[in-house]
Amino acid sequence: MDLSSLKPNKGSTRKTKRRGRGEGSGLAVTAGRGHKGYGSRGGAKQRAWFEGGQMPLQRRLPKYGFTNIDKVTFQVINVSDLEAIDAGKEVTPELLHELKLVRNKRLPVKLLAMGEITKKIQIKVNAVSKSAREKVEKAGGTVTLL
Repeated sequence: MDLSSLKPNKGSTRKTKRRGRGEGSGLAVTAGRGHKGYGSRGGAKQRAWFEGGQMPLQRRLPKYGFTNIDKVTFQVINVSDLEAIDAGKEVTPELLHELKLVRNKRLPVKLLAMGEITKKIQIKVNAVSKSAREKVEKAGGTVTLL
């Protein structure tokens, strides 16, 4: 037994419809394409989202909302994340990126106050919450904005 001896099961396949091959075939003249119109022509293709000239779904649905092009999205780090960094080091977005605390070193970083900090650390970030600044300064560190 080899691949050349394989055959489909009896009744599992049908002959293909041979369109436009005479009146006796039952698919003569228009060959199942209807009369005239774009779809009857050779090379006619419909895009997947085309709805036959009906108003498309994307245009029927109501539009709402507003996208602010000036929106600034911050990468957030918490005060508790800084415990993993050695005391006395200067913390910058580049260092945070190396330690995998932020994903992108070019996007702005904001320091938030969740957790506690005991180390004296100098931090340079783009934004900081009031309570996070207080926690860092209480531990003896400093926060400067870039």
